[in-house]
Amino acid sequence: MKPNQIKRLNRLYQRRYPAHGNYTGEQARELADISLETGRQIGLLINRQGTPEMVLVGDNRSIFIPELPRARQAADRLRGLRLLHTHLTEEKLSQEDLMDMVFLRLDSVTVLNVSTHGPQTAQLAHLLPPNPEERSYEIFDPVRWDRMDADLLAVTEALEDEFRRLVSARETDSENRALLVSVDDTPRPVQELSLAELAELADTAGLESVGSLIQRVRRKNPKSIMGKGKLAELEVRALQGNASVILFDQELSPAQMRNLAEITERKILDRTQLILDIFAQHATSRSGKLQVELAQLRYTLPRLVGRNRAMSRLMGGIGGRGPGETKLEVDRRRARDRITRLKDELKSVRKRRGQTRERRAKAGLPIVSLVGYTNAGKSTLLNTLTRSEVIAEDKLFATLDPTSRRIRFPREREIVLTDTVGFIRRLPPELKEAFRATLEELESADLLVLVADASHPEVEEQVDAVRSILDEMDLGELPSLLVLNKWDQLDEEGREAMRNLYPDGIPASALDRASLEPLVDAILTSLPWGTV
Repeated sequence: MKPNQIKRLNRLYQRRYPAHGNYTGEQARELADISLETGRQIGLLINRQGTPEMVLVGDNRSIFIPELPRARQAADRLRGLRLLHTHLTEEKLSQEDLMDMVFLRLDSVTVLNVSTHGPQTAQLAHLLPPNPEERSYEIFDPVRWDRMDADLLAVTEALEDEFRRLVSARETDSENRALLVSVDDTPRPVQELSLAELAELADTAGLESVGSLIQRVRRKNPKSIMGKGKLAELEVRALQGNASVILFDQELSPAQMRNLAEITERKILDRTQLILDIFAQHATSRSGKLQVELAQLRYTLPRLVGRNRAMSRLMGGIGGRGPGETKLEVDRRRARDRITRLKDELKSVRKRRGQTRERRAKAGLPIVSLVGYTNAGKSTLLNTLTRSEVIAEDKLFATLDPTSRRIRFPREREIVLTDTVGFIRRLPPELKEAFRATLEELESADLLVLVADASHPEVEEQVDAVRSILDEMDLGELPSLLVLNKWDQLDEEGREAMRNLYPDGIPASALDRASLEPLVDAILTSLPWGTV
Protein backbone atom coordinates (compact mmCIF):
# COMPACT_ATOMS: atom_id res chain seq x y z
CA MET A 1 0.00 0.00 0.00
CA LYS A 2 1.11 3.58 -0.60
CA PRO A 3 2.35 5.70 2.32
CA ASN A 4 -0.52 8.17 2.02
CA GLN A 5 -3.03 5.30 2.10
CA ILE A 6 -1.44 3.98 5.29
CA LYS A 7 -1.66 7.47 6.80
CA ARG A 8 -5.36 7.68 5.97
CA LEU A 9 -5.93 4.30 7.60
CA ASN A 10 -4.04 5.36 10.72
CA ARG A 11 -6.20 8.46 10.98
CA LEU A 12 -9.24 6.20 11.33
CA TYR A 13 -8.07 5.45 14.89
CA GLN A 14 -8.63 9.12 15.72
CA ARG A 15 -12.30 9.11 14.71
CA ARG A 16 -15.15 8.87 17.19
CA TYR A 17 -18.12 6.95 15.82
CA PRO A 18 -21.62 7.48 17.24
CA ALA A 19 -22.19 5.28 20.30
CA HIS A 20 -25.95 5.22 19.70
CA GLY A 21 -25.84 5.42 15.93
CA ASN A 22 -23.70 3.56 13.42
CA TYR A 23 -21.70 6.14 11.50
CA THR A 24 -22.01 9.71 10.28
CA GLY A 25 -22.36 10.61 6.60
CA GLU A 26 -18.80 11.96 6.54
CA GLN A 27 -17.43 8.78 8.10
CA ALA A 28 -19.28 6.57 5.58
CA ARG A 29 -17.89 8.57 2.67
CA GLU A 30 -14.35 8.40 4.15
CA LEU A 31 -14.52 4.61 4.45
CA ALA A 32 -15.91 4.33 0.91
CA ASP A 33 -13.13 6.54 -0.51
CA ILE A 34 -10.33 4.55 1.19
CA SER A 35 -11.88 1.25 0.16
CA LEU A 36 -12.24 2.34 -3.48
CA GLU A 37 -8.76 3.86 -3.59
CA THR A 38 -7.06 0.73 -2.22
CA GLY A 39 -9.37 -1.75 -3.93
CA ARG A 40 -9.74 -3.54 -0.58
CA GLN A 41 -12.40 -4.10 2.02
CA ILE A 42 -11.84 -1.89 5.07
CA GLY A 43 -13.13 -2.88 8.50
CA LEU A 44 -13.32 -1.26 11.94
CA LEU A 45 -13.85 -2.92 15.31
CA ILE A 46 -15.49 -0.19 17.37
CA ASN A 47 -16.07 -0.30 21.13
CA ARG A 48 -19.19 0.94 22.87
CA GLN A 49 -17.71 4.38 23.40
CA GLY A 50 -17.39 4.76 19.62
CA THR A 51 -13.59 4.38 19.54
CA PRO A 52 -12.02 2.15 16.87
CA GLU A 53 -9.89 -0.50 18.57
CA MET A 54 -8.71 -2.19 15.39
CA VAL A 55 -8.53 -1.18 11.72
CA LEU A 56 -8.70 -4.14 9.35
CA VAL A 57 -7.54 -4.20 5.73
CA GLY A 58 -8.61 -7.16 3.60
CA ASP A 59 -8.61 -7.93 -0.09
CA ASN A 60 -11.37 -7.12 -2.56
CA ARG A 61 -13.54 -10.03 -1.34
CA SER A 62 -13.06 -10.37 2.41
CA ILE A 63 -11.35 -9.21 5.57
CA PHE A 64 -9.52 -11.28 8.15
CA ILE A 65 -10.04 -10.64 11.86
CA PRO A 66 -7.00 -11.71 13.90
CA GLU A 67 -7.18 -13.30 17.33
CA LEU A 68 -8.90 -10.96 19.77
CA PRO A 69 -8.47 -10.71 23.56
CA ARG A 70 -10.71 -13.02 25.57
CA ALA A 71 -14.35 -11.94 25.69
CA ARG A 72 -15.79 -10.35 28.79
CA GLN A 73 -17.17 -12.79 31.33
CA ALA A 74 -20.26 -13.08 33.57
CA ALA A 75 -23.54 -11.59 32.33
CA ASP A 76 -21.84 -9.37 29.74
CA ARG A 77 -22.11 -12.09 27.17
CA LEU A 78 -21.20 -10.01 24.13
CA ARG A 79 -17.69 -8.82 23.40
CA GLY A 80 -18.33 -5.10 23.54
CA LEU A 81 -17.16 -4.55 19.96
CA ARG A 82 -19.11 -4.00 16.74
CA LEU A 83 -17.81 -4.53 13.22
CA LEU A 84 -18.29 -1.96 10.49
CA HIS A 85 -16.76 -2.86 7.14
CA THR A 86 -17.08 -2.17 3.44
CA HIS A 87 -18.06 -4.37 0.51
CA LEU A 88 -16.85 -3.51 -2.98
CA THR A 89 -19.72 -5.33 -4.65
CA GLU A 90 -23.48 -5.17 -4.35
CA GLU A 91 -23.50 -8.02 -1.82
CA LYS A 92 -25.55 -8.49 1.27
CA LEU A 93 -24.08 -9.67 4.56
CA SER A 94 -22.02 -12.75 3.72
CA GLN A 95 -21.92 -16.05 5.59
CA GLU A 96 -18.39 -15.14 6.69
CA ASP A 97 -19.70 -11.90 8.21
CA LEU A 98 -22.29 -13.82 10.18
CA MET A 99 -19.77 -16.46 11.27
CA ASP A 100 -17.42 -13.75 12.54
CA MET A 101 -20.28 -12.22 14.50
CA VAL A 102 -21.18 -15.57 16.05
CA PHE A 103 -17.73 -16.92 16.91
CA LEU A 104 -16.37 -13.58 18.13
CA ARG A 105 -19.62 -12.67 19.92
CA LEU A 106 -19.64 -9.22 18.37
CA ASP A 107 -22.33 -6.75 19.39
CA SER A 108 -23.34 -6.32 15.74
CA VAL A 109 -22.04 -6.35 12.17
CA THR A 110 -22.75 -3.62 9.61
CA VAL A 111 -21.79 -3.87 5.95
CA LEU A 112 -21.45 -0.70 3.87
CA ASN A 113 -21.69 -1.40 0.16
CA VAL A 114 -19.66 1.04 -1.96
CA SER A 115 -19.24 1.68 -5.67
CA THR A 116 -17.46 4.23 -7.83
CA HIS A 117 -20.25 6.64 -6.86
CA GLY A 118 -19.49 6.25 -3.14
CA PRO A 119 -21.53 4.49 -0.43
CA GLN A 120 -24.69 2.83 -1.70
CA THR A 121 -26.49 0.58 0.81
CA ALA A 122 -25.97 -0.65 4.37
CA GLN A 123 -27.11 -3.81 6.14
CA LEU A 124 -27.10 -4.71 9.85
CA ALA A 125 -27.21 -7.96 11.85
CA HIS A 126 -26.98 -8.87 15.54
CA LEU A 127 -27.28 -11.99 17.70
CA LEU A 128 -30.50 -13.00 19.42
CA PRO A 129 -31.25 -14.39 22.90
CA PRO A 130 -33.22 -17.68 23.16
CA ASN A 131 -36.49 -17.45 21.25
CA PRO A 132 -39.35 -19.80 20.26
CA GLU A 133 -38.26 -19.77 16.60
CA GLU A 134 -34.74 -20.84 17.65
CA ARG A 135 -33.25 -18.12 15.46
CA SER A 136 -29.57 -17.41 16.01
CA TYR A 137 -29.46 -13.82 14.76
CA GLU A 138 -31.52 -10.97 13.34
CA ILE A 139 -30.63 -9.84 9.80
CA PHE A 140 -32.19 -6.59 8.65
CA ASP A 141 -32.96 -5.76 5.03
CA PRO A 142 -30.46 -3.51 3.24
CA VAL A 143 -31.31 0.21 3.33
CA ARG A 144 -29.88 3.27 1.64
CA TRP A 145 -26.59 4.08 3.36
CA ASP A 146 -27.85 7.46 4.62
CA ARG A 147 -31.02 5.95 6.10
CA MET A 148 -29.31 3.60 8.55
CA ASP A 149 -30.78 4.91 11.81
CA ALA A 150 -30.46 1.94 14.20
CA ASP A 151 -29.58 2.79 17.81
CA LEU A 152 -26.88 0.16 18.20
CA LEU A 153 -26.09 0.89 21.83
CA ALA A 154 -29.75 0.59 22.83
CA VAL A 155 -30.06 -2.69 20.89
CA THR A 156 -26.92 -4.09 22.51
CA GLU A 157 -27.98 -3.06 26.01
CA ALA A 158 -31.41 -4.65 25.47
CA LEU A 159 -29.76 -7.88 24.30
CA GLU A 160 -27.45 -8.02 27.29
CA ASP A 161 -30.31 -7.24 29.66
CA GLU A 162 -32.15 -10.23 28.23
CA PHE A 163 -29.08 -12.48 28.50
CA ARG A 164 -28.53 -11.21 32.06
CA ARG A 165 -32.14 -11.87 32.99
CA LEU A 166 -31.95 -15.42 31.72
CA VAL A 167 -28.65 -16.03 33.51
CA SER A 168 -30.05 -14.60 36.76
CA ALA A 169 -33.19 -16.74 36.45
CA ARG A 170 -31.05 -19.88 36.16
CA GLU A 171 -28.84 -18.88 39.13
CA THR A 172 -26.16 -21.24 37.88
CA ASP A 173 -22.43 -20.83 37.42
CA SER A 174 -21.72 -20.84 33.70
CA GLU A 175 -18.48 -22.75 34.34
CA ASN A 176 -20.59 -25.85 35.05
CA ARG A 177 -23.08 -25.46 32.21
CA ALA A 178 -22.64 -27.68 29.17
CA LEU A 179 -24.23 -27.96 25.75
CA LEU A 180 -24.42 -31.61 24.66
CA VAL A 181 -23.65 -32.42 21.02
CA SER A 182 -23.96 -35.57 18.93
CA VAL A 183 -22.60 -35.87 15.40
CA ASP A 184 -23.04 -39.37 14.02
CA ASP A 185 -24.43 -41.46 11.18
CA THR A 186 -26.96 -43.24 13.41
CA PRO A 187 -30.69 -42.39 13.35
CA ARG A 188 -31.81 -39.43 15.44
CA PRO A 189 -33.71 -41.54 18.06
CA VAL A 190 -30.51 -43.50 18.73
CA GLN A 191 -28.55 -40.28 19.14
CA GLU A 192 -31.20 -38.90 21.49
CA LEU A 193 -30.97 -41.95 23.76
CA SER A 194 -27.18 -41.74 23.77
CA LEU A 195 -27.35 -38.04 24.66
CA ALA A 196 -29.67 -38.89 27.55
CA GLU A 197 -26.94 -41.13 28.94
CA LEU A 198 -24.36 -38.42 28.29
CA ALA A 199 -26.53 -36.04 30.32
CA GLU A 200 -26.40 -38.51 33.22
CA LEU A 201 -22.63 -38.71 32.88
CA ALA A 202 -22.44 -34.91 32.84
CA ASP A 203 -24.56 -34.73 36.00
CA THR A 204 -22.26 -37.22 37.72
CA ALA A 205 -19.26 -35.07 36.78
CA GLY A 206 -20.90 -31.94 38.16
CA LEU A 207 -22.03 -30.42 34.87
CA GLU A 208 -25.52 -29.14 34.15
CA SER A 209 -26.90 -29.87 30.71
CA VAL A 210 -28.47 -26.74 29.21
CA GLY A 211 -29.50 -28.16 25.86
CA SER A 212 -28.47 -30.45 23.06
CA LEU A 213 -27.65 -30.33 19.38
CA ILE A 214 -27.93 -33.35 17.08
CA GLN A 215 -26.59 -33.68 13.56
CA ARG A 216 -26.83 -36.80 11.45
CA VAL A 217 -24.04 -36.97 8.90
CA ARG A 218 -22.84 -39.56 6.43
CA ARG A 219 -19.24 -38.60 7.08
CA LYS A 220 -17.82 -36.62 9.98
CA ASN A 221 -15.72 -33.60 9.18
CA PRO A 222 -12.12 -34.72 9.90
CA LYS A 223 -11.08 -31.19 10.90
CA SER A 224 -13.84 -30.16 13.27
CA ILE A 225 -16.38 -33.08 13.23
CA MET A 226 -19.07 -30.73 11.84
CA GLY A 227 -19.24 -27.99 9.21
CA LYS A 228 -18.80 -24.32 9.99
CA GLY A 229 -22.48 -23.54 9.53
CA LYS A 230 -23.48 -26.07 12.19
CA LEU A 231 -20.63 -24.88 14.38
CA ALA A 232 -22.09 -21.37 14.20
CA GLU A 233 -25.48 -22.71 15.34
CA LEU A 234 -23.72 -24.58 18.13
CA GLU A 235 -21.92 -21.41 19.27
CA VAL A 236 -25.16 -19.40 19.34
CA ARG A 237 -26.95 -22.17 21.28
CA ALA A 238 -24.10 -22.18 23.79
CA LEU A 239 -24.31 -18.39 24.10
CA GLN A 240 -28.08 -18.50 24.56
CA GLY A 241 -27.76 -21.24 27.18
CA ASN A 242 -24.91 -19.46 29.00
CA ALA A 243 -22.77 -22.59 28.57
CA SER A 244 -19.01 -22.50 28.92
CA VAL A 245 -18.53 -26.18 28.01
CA ILE A 246 -19.36 -27.98 24.76
CA LEU A 247 -19.57 -31.71 25.37
CA PHE A 248 -19.45 -34.12 22.41
CA ASP A 249 -20.93 -37.61 22.63
CA GLN A 250 -18.31 -38.88 20.19
CA GLU A 251 -14.60 -39.19 20.85
CA LEU A 252 -12.74 -36.36 19.17
CA SER A 253 -9.40 -36.79 17.48
CA PRO A 254 -6.52 -34.61 18.74
CA ALA A 255 -6.79 -32.46 15.57
CA GLN A 256 -10.56 -32.03 15.94
CA MET A 257 -10.22 -31.01 19.57
CA ARG A 258 -7.51 -28.47 18.82
CA ASN A 259 -9.44 -27.00 15.89
CA LEU A 260 -12.66 -26.74 17.87
CA ALA A 261 -10.86 -25.05 20.75
CA GLU A 262 -9.35 -22.54 18.33
CA ILE A 263 -12.76 -21.74 16.83
CA THR A 264 -14.67 -21.24 20.06
CA GLU A 265 -13.73 -19.65 23.35
CA ARG A 266 -15.53 -22.43 25.20
CA LYS A 267 -14.09 -25.55 26.73
CA ILE A 268 -14.28 -28.64 24.52
CA LEU A 269 -14.81 -32.08 26.07
CA ASP A 270 -15.64 -35.44 24.54
CA ARG A 271 -17.29 -38.52 26.02
CA THR A 272 -13.99 -40.24 26.82
CA GLN A 273 -12.61 -37.20 28.63
CA LEU A 274 -15.80 -36.93 30.67
CA ILE A 275 -15.72 -40.59 31.74
CA LEU A 276 -12.05 -40.29 32.66
CA ASP A 277 -12.87 -37.27 34.80
CA ILE A 278 -15.66 -39.14 36.60
CA PHE A 279 -13.25 -41.96 37.34
CA ALA A 280 -10.71 -39.42 38.63
CA GLN A 281 -13.34 -37.98 40.99
CA HIS A 282 -14.42 -41.35 42.36
CA ALA A 283 -11.14 -43.27 42.61
CA THR A 284 -10.24 -43.65 46.29
CA SER A 285 -7.83 -46.59 46.59
CA ARG A 286 -4.23 -46.46 45.45
CA SER A 287 -4.91 -48.98 42.70
CA GLY A 288 -7.92 -47.02 41.47
CA LYS A 289 -5.91 -43.82 41.27
CA LEU A 290 -3.12 -45.61 39.41
CA GLN A 291 -5.60 -46.96 36.89
CA VAL A 292 -7.17 -43.54 36.33
CA GLU A 293 -3.80 -41.85 35.89
CA LEU A 294 -2.70 -44.48 33.38
CA ALA A 295 -5.90 -44.06 31.37
CA GLN A 296 -5.62 -40.27 31.42
CA LEU A 297 -2.00 -40.31 30.28
CA ARG A 298 -2.83 -42.70 27.44
CA TYR A 299 -5.60 -40.37 26.34
CA THR A 300 -3.52 -37.22 26.68
CA LEU A 301 -0.27 -38.43 25.13
CA PRO A 302 -1.26 -37.79 21.49
CA ARG A 303 -2.69 -34.43 22.56
CA LEU A 304 0.53 -33.10 24.08
CA VAL A 305 1.24 -30.42 21.51
CA GLY A 306 2.52 -27.65 23.74
CA ARG A 307 0.97 -24.66 25.46
CA ASN A 308 -1.31 -22.71 23.21
CA ARG A 309 -4.67 -21.00 23.40
CA ALA A 310 -6.49 -24.14 22.34
CA MET A 311 -4.91 -26.44 24.91
CA SER A 312 -5.58 -23.94 27.69
CA ARG A 313 -9.27 -24.64 27.05
CA LEU A 314 -8.81 -28.42 26.88
CA MET A 315 -7.31 -29.01 30.30
CA GLY A 316 -8.07 -28.06 33.87
CA GLY A 317 -11.31 -28.56 35.80
CA ILE A 318 -13.75 -31.13 34.46
CA GLY A 319 -11.93 -33.37 32.02
CA GLY A 320 -8.51 -32.51 33.41
CA ARG A 321 -8.34 -33.79 36.99
CA GLY A 322 -5.69 -35.99 38.51
CA PRO A 323 -2.55 -35.59 36.45
CA GLY A 324 -4.34 -33.05 34.28
CA GLU A 325 -2.86 -30.07 36.07
CA THR A 326 0.65 -31.02 34.97
CA LYS A 327 0.03 -32.68 31.61
CA LEU A 328 1.05 -29.67 29.59
CA GLU A 329 4.30 -29.43 31.53
CA VAL A 330 5.26 -32.99 30.68
CA ASP A 331 6.74 -33.81 27.31
CA ARG A 332 6.01 -37.03 25.47
CA ARG A 333 9.11 -38.80 26.73
CA ARG A 334 8.31 -38.13 30.38
CA ALA A 335 4.69 -39.16 29.83
CA ARG A 336 5.79 -42.47 28.31
CA ASP A 337 8.17 -43.04 31.24
CA ARG A 338 5.33 -42.42 33.66
CA ILE A 339 3.08 -44.85 31.76
CA THR A 340 5.76 -47.52 32.02
CA ARG A 341 6.05 -47.00 35.80
CA LEU A 342 2.27 -47.11 36.22
CA LYS A 343 2.09 -50.39 34.30
CA ASP A 344 4.71 -51.90 36.61
CA GLU A 345 2.83 -50.74 39.70
CA LEU A 346 -0.44 -52.14 38.36
CA LYS A 347 1.27 -55.47 37.74
CA SER A 348 2.10 -55.52 41.44
CA VAL A 349 -1.54 -54.73 42.24
CA ARG A 350 -2.71 -57.60 40.05
CA LYS A 351 -0.19 -59.91 41.70
CA ARG A 352 -1.41 -59.05 45.19
CA ARG A 353 -5.04 -59.47 44.18
CA GLY A 354 -4.16 -62.78 42.55
CA GLN A 355 -2.65 -63.96 45.84
CA THR A 356 -5.82 -62.91 47.64
CA ARG A 357 -7.91 -64.89 45.17
CA GLU A 358 -5.67 -67.93 45.68
CA ARG A 359 -6.21 -67.76 49.44
CA ARG A 360 -9.96 -67.64 48.88
CA ALA A 361 -9.76 -70.64 46.57
CA LYS A 362 -7.78 -72.61 49.18
CA ALA A 363 -10.42 -71.73 51.75
CA GLY A 364 -12.98 -73.30 49.43
CA LEU A 365 -15.22 -70.24 49.40
CA PRO A 366 -17.30 -69.82 46.22
CA ILE A 367 -16.99 -66.36 44.68
CA VAL A 368 -20.04 -64.53 43.31
CA SER A 369 -19.36 -61.35 41.34
CA LEU A 370 -21.95 -58.66 40.75
CA VAL A 371 -21.70 -57.23 37.24
CA GLY A 372 -23.93 -54.91 35.28
CA TYR A 373 -24.39 -51.57 33.66
CA THR A 374 -23.34 -48.56 35.68
CA ASN A 375 -25.98 -47.36 38.17
CA ALA A 376 -27.97 -50.59 37.88
CA GLY A 377 -27.96 -51.06 41.67
CA LYS A 378 -25.05 -53.45 42.28
CA SER A 379 -23.68 -51.65 45.35
CA THR A 380 -27.15 -51.31 46.87
CA LEU A 381 -27.70 -55.03 46.35
CA LEU A 382 -24.36 -55.81 48.05
CA ASN A 383 -25.26 -53.57 51.00
CA THR A 384 -28.68 -55.16 51.46
CA LEU A 385 -27.41 -58.76 51.24
CA THR A 386 -24.38 -58.24 53.51
CA ARG A 387 -25.69 -55.41 55.73
CA SER A 388 -22.68 -53.34 54.62
CA GLU A 389 -22.30 -49.64 53.94
CA VAL A 390 -20.53 -49.57 50.61
CA ILE A 391 -21.02 -46.21 48.86
CA ALA A 392 -24.17 -46.49 46.74
CA GLU A 393 -25.31 -43.35 44.94
CA ASP A 394 -27.84 -42.66 42.21
CA LYS A 395 -24.98 -41.67 39.91
CA LEU A 396 -22.97 -43.35 37.22
CA PHE A 397 -19.70 -44.98 38.30
CA ALA A 398 -20.22 -44.50 42.05
CA THR A 399 -18.16 -47.70 42.48
CA LEU A 400 -14.71 -48.04 40.93
CA ASP A 401 -12.74 -50.28 43.26
CA PRO A 402 -13.84 -53.90 43.78
CA THR A 403 -15.40 -54.58 47.17
CA SER A 404 -15.74 -58.08 48.62
CA ARG A 405 -17.87 -59.24 51.56
CA ARG A 406 -18.51 -62.65 53.09
CA ILE A 407 -22.07 -63.89 53.45
CA ARG A 408 -23.09 -66.87 55.61
CA PHE A 409 -26.20 -68.71 54.47
CA PRO A 410 -28.23 -71.43 56.20
CA ARG A 411 -26.66 -74.90 56.49
CA GLU A 412 -23.27 -73.25 57.22
CA ARG A 413 -22.77 -72.24 53.65
CA GLU A 414 -20.60 -69.19 53.04
CA ILE A 415 -19.69 -67.23 49.91
CA VAL A 416 -17.65 -64.17 48.94
CA LEU A 417 -19.76 -61.53 47.18
CA THR A 418 -17.80 -59.02 45.06
CA ASP A 419 -19.00 -55.68 43.70
CA THR A 420 -17.24 -54.44 40.54
CA VAL A 421 -17.07 -51.31 38.45
CA GLY A 422 -20.12 -50.71 36.28
CA PHE A 423 -19.99 -51.25 32.54
CA ILE A 424 -21.00 -48.74 29.91
CA ARG A 425 -21.43 -48.76 26.16
CA ARG A 426 -18.47 -47.43 24.20
CA LEU A 427 -16.18 -47.79 27.19
CA PRO A 428 -13.01 -45.83 26.34
CA PRO A 429 -10.25 -48.18 25.12
CA GLU A 430 -7.86 -46.53 27.56
CA LEU A 431 -10.06 -47.69 30.44
CA LYS A 432 -10.48 -51.23 29.17
CA GLU A 433 -6.77 -51.89 29.54
CA ALA A 434 -6.19 -49.71 32.58
CA PHE A 435 -8.91 -51.48 34.59
CA ARG A 436 -7.69 -54.99 33.92
CA ALA A 437 -6.62 -55.18 37.58
CA THR A 438 -10.21 -54.49 38.62
CA LEU A 439 -11.96 -56.68 36.09
CA GLU A 440 -9.62 -59.63 36.71
CA GLU A 441 -11.69 -60.20 39.84
CA LEU A 442 -14.29 -61.65 37.51
CA GLU A 443 -11.94 -64.31 36.17
CA SER A 444 -11.96 -66.17 39.48
CA ALA A 445 -15.73 -65.95 39.95
CA ASP A 446 -17.76 -69.13 40.20
CA LEU A 447 -20.94 -67.26 39.34
CA LEU A 448 -21.75 -63.90 37.77
CA VAL A 449 -24.87 -62.07 38.89
CA LEU A 450 -25.80 -59.65 36.10
CA VAL A 451 -27.78 -56.83 37.71
CA ALA A 452 -30.06 -54.93 35.30
CA ASP A 453 -32.18 -51.84 35.94
CA ALA A 454 -35.54 -53.19 34.78
CA SER A 455 -37.09 -49.71 34.98
CA HIS A 456 -34.61 -48.18 32.54
CA PRO A 457 -36.00 -47.48 29.04
CA GLU A 458 -32.85 -48.97 27.50
CA VAL A 459 -32.58 -52.02 29.71
CA GLU A 460 -32.27 -54.39 26.72
CA GLU A 461 -29.42 -52.39 25.19
CA GLN A 462 -27.68 -52.21 28.56
CA VAL A 463 -27.90 -55.96 29.15
CA ASP A 464 -26.58 -56.59 25.64
CA ALA A 465 -23.69 -54.16 26.27
CA VAL A 466 -22.70 -55.96 29.49
CA ARG A 467 -22.85 -59.37 27.83
CA SER A 468 -20.83 -58.06 24.91
CA ILE A 469 -18.09 -56.78 27.22
CA LEU A 470 -18.06 -60.10 29.11
CA ASP A 471 -17.64 -61.91 25.79
CA GLU A 472 -14.73 -59.61 24.90
CA MET A 473 -13.09 -60.59 28.19
CA ASP A 474 -13.67 -64.32 27.49
CA LEU A 475 -16.04 -64.46 30.48
CA GLY A 476 -19.20 -65.17 28.54
CA GLU A 477 -19.10 -68.87 29.35
CA LEU A 478 -19.15 -68.41 33.12
CA PRO A 479 -22.39 -69.43 34.87
CA SER A 480 -24.59 -66.39 35.36
CA LEU A 481 -27.91 -65.18 36.70
CA LEU A 482 -29.89 -62.17 35.51
CA VAL A 483 -31.44 -59.99 38.22
CA LEU A 484 -34.19 -57.59 37.15
CA ASN A 485 -33.60 -54.91 39.77
CA LYS A 486 -35.97 -52.02 40.61
CA TRP A 487 -38.93 -54.33 39.95
CA ASP A 488 -41.00 -52.22 42.33
CA GLN A 489 -40.76 -49.27 39.93
CA LEU A 490 -42.58 -51.12 37.14
CA ASP A 491 -46.31 -51.23 36.58
CA GLU A 492 -47.99 -54.50 35.67
CA GLU A 493 -47.62 -53.86 31.94
CA GLY A 494 -43.89 -53.22 32.38
CA ARG A 495 -43.46 -56.37 34.46
CA GLU A 496 -45.21 -58.48 31.84
CA ALA A 497 -42.91 -57.03 29.17
CA MET A 498 -39.85 -57.95 31.27
CA ARG A 499 -41.13 -61.50 31.83
CA ASN A 500 -41.54 -61.93 28.08
CA LEU A 501 -38.16 -60.39 27.31
CA TYR A 502 -36.22 -62.22 30.05
CA PRO A 503 -38.18 -65.32 31.15
CA ASP A 504 -35.22 -66.48 33.25
CA GLY A 505 -34.75 -63.09 34.92
CA ILE A 506 -35.17 -62.89 38.69
CA PRO A 507 -37.34 -59.94 39.83
CA ALA A 508 -35.90 -58.05 42.78
CA SER A 509 -35.68 -54.72 44.54
CA ALA A 510 -32.21 -54.14 45.98
CA LEU A 511 -33.65 -51.94 48.74
CA ASP A 512 -36.11 -54.63 49.92
CA ARG A 513 -34.32 -57.53 51.62
CA ALA A 514 -37.41 -59.74 51.53
CA SER A 515 -37.60 -59.47 47.73
CA LEU A 516 -34.12 -60.96 47.42
CA GLU A 517 -35.02 -64.45 48.71
CA PRO A 518 -35.56 -65.86 45.17
CA LEU A 519 -32.15 -64.48 44.18
CA VAL A 520 -30.45 -66.04 47.22
CA ASP A 521 -32.08 -69.41 46.45
CA ALA A 522 -30.94 -69.16 42.81
CA ILE A 523 -27.35 -68.36 43.90
CA LEU A 524 -27.24 -71.32 46.31
CA THR A 525 -28.60 -73.63 43.63
CA SER A 526 -26.20 -72.43 40.93
CA LEU A 527 -22.93 -72.63 42.88
CA PRO A 528 -20.59 -75.64 42.68
CA TRP A 529 -20.45 -76.30 46.41
CA GLY A 530 -18.33 -79.46 46.23
CA THR A 531 -17.51 -80.53 49.77
CA VAL A 532 -18.14 -77.14 51.37
